[in-house]
Amino acid sequence: MKLDELIEYLKYKDLINFKNVEISGISYNSKTTKQGDIFVCLIGEHTDGHEYAQMAIDNGAVALLVEHKVDGVDVPQVQVESTKYQIADIADRFYSSPSKGINLIGVTGTNGKTTVTHLIQKILEENNQKCALIGTLGYKLSSSSEYRNAKHTTPQAPELQATLRMIKDIEKIDNVVMEVSSHALEQNRVGGCRFNGAVFTNLTQDHLDYHITMENYFKAKALLFQRLEEGNFAVINIDDEYGERFLNEVPDGIIKLTYGVKKQADVMAENISFSPNGAEFVLVYKENEYNVNLHMNGMFSVYNVLAAIASSAAMGIDINIALNALQNVHGVAGRFEVVNKKPLVIVDYAHTPDGLENVLKTAREITPPNGKLICVFGCGGDRDATKRPKMGAIAQQLSDRIIITSDNPRSENPQQIITDIIAGLKSVDSETVTVEPDRKEAIGLLKTIASNNDVVIIAGKGHEDYQILKDKTIHFDDREEARKVFAGSVI
Repeated sequence: MKLDELIEYLKYKDLINFKNVEISGISYNSKTTKQGDIFVCLIGEHTDGHEYAQMAIDNGAVALLVEHKVDGVDVPQVQVESTKYQIADIADRFYSSPSKGINLIGVTGTNGKTTVTHLIQKILEENNQKCALIGTLGYKLSSSSEYRNAKHTTPQAPELQATLRMIKDIEKIDNVVMEVSSHALEQNRVGGCRFNGAVFTNLTQDHLDYHITMENYFKAKALLFQRLEEGNFAVINIDDEYGERFLNEVPDGIIKLTYGVKKQADVMAENISFSPNGAEFVLVYKENEYNVNLHMNGMFSVYNVLAAIASSAAMGIDINIALNALQNVHGVAGRFEVVNKKPLVIVDYAHTPDGLENVLKTAREITPPNGKLICVFGCGGDRDATKRPKMGAIAQQLSDRIIITSDNPRSENPQQIITDIIAGLKSVDSETVTVEPDRKEAIGLLKTIASNNDVVIIAGKGHEDYQILKDKTIHFDDREEARKVFAGSVI
């Protein structure tokens, strides 16, 4: 594609050294720039891409997208107001707006995004429609295929648009369900994407190291709904304290469906009960009732299922088809995933106060009267520190015993993170509170602490098979470690 064609609809401030060069790709990392790329000078929290422009040119960049002129280079420079936002514009243009030909559904919220996207994918496939998925675990072309390339919950714009184009043209798939993070919305990574539907799961404290306030966090999430166009659909968890506000952000002409358990909603669950085998409830939709038996557990699973059912209803899929798909789902990797039965050991991604509370309340429902509920958890480094004491308080309040350990400490001292968690405890009794900074050792303690009737929640990392330390990233999988500890048990 020629440069003039790439920037035809771009709002640029100036053209410097303009030559109508051929553009064969888009890059924003000078180290991976290839011959023929336009290099986008992104300005991040710690680096400024303008400083790496010459390196990108040395590696083959033939043009630059800049916020200010880069001196001493002779390639064309397209000056824009914000490279962070307008990288999405050129990515959409370069890949010929792939989302225009796709039924694209975005799912946003603090918790539940991964599960809801997987459930919607299952429903579409049960309805004999191909559906791809993009999210925290990577992207997959069908529910039975393998995950690929997981770097961000929502990829940067060039990777996202390239993936959508591949899904549409090469794989011939017309449906995509995608997790849409608040970072991706605020940074415009999904700019250019035409969403047919948007789903809101919930909004609780997370990412305040980035958004600073819950109001900013809400505004970022709301962008997904504000951009919907006439004929699209919006699915909203009306029980959430932000539900009404999200509903008010939806433009006129949009199909709106609410779901919930507590408040009157379009899609509701009643008579909910839990057992070690899963959840049961009565689904109420359009004055009809349906008995639902899930292999998944917990109130959060009920909400996730309601979100998926409401989404399928908005797309005109028969409720019975949706229920048949969901009742055969046994869960999603790292989301309340059972890795051992005696004791019952469950690995979950819960890494927010609300997420941890939901998981522990669910675990309590299935803890035998003669069993203990044990929680192994930590908090991530270089992230919102204010949630650490809150998670400590929740873990102590809802568990019989807690083991506080490291999560992904990143550049922080693991002991400092643990100290922040302990600040939320009412007391530190060695009979009920254990501190072990080494996550492997912490999980190993379960061999002597947990008995066959106990329920163990290992929270925070879920599906992750790595641990991010100060100077390196190592292989580490909570599920693998738990299975080693209880080797010989049958699940």
